[in-house]
Amino acid sequence: MTAKKKWSAEVTEHSDALDLEEHIFESDDAKKVATSLKRSAEHSHRRKAEPFRSAMSMLNFYINRAGRNLPESRKQVLERAKDELRVAFGREKED
Repeated sequence: MTAKKKWSAEVTEHSDALDLEEHIFESDDAKKVATSLKRSAEHSHRRKAEPFRSAMSMLNFYINRAGRNLPESRKQVLERAKDELRVAFGREKED
């Protein structure tokens, strides 16, 4: 990687809405990812949306920005984290 970081890495590391646990998206535990995002969203005073939407938006942002560079195994963990996030917030899964 060049000396200049990608803007998406900056957003993930220094989100204006959520203070994320370091390296949380590298965890192999979907429930841990969801719990961490939920905690960050609920404790944030800078977010503009409700906690569930803020947490889900950050998770989707990370998945979308990684794109084809995201290994299938990592993507599966993060997709499961979406389901865990819905459970954590008492939301129904969208079909």
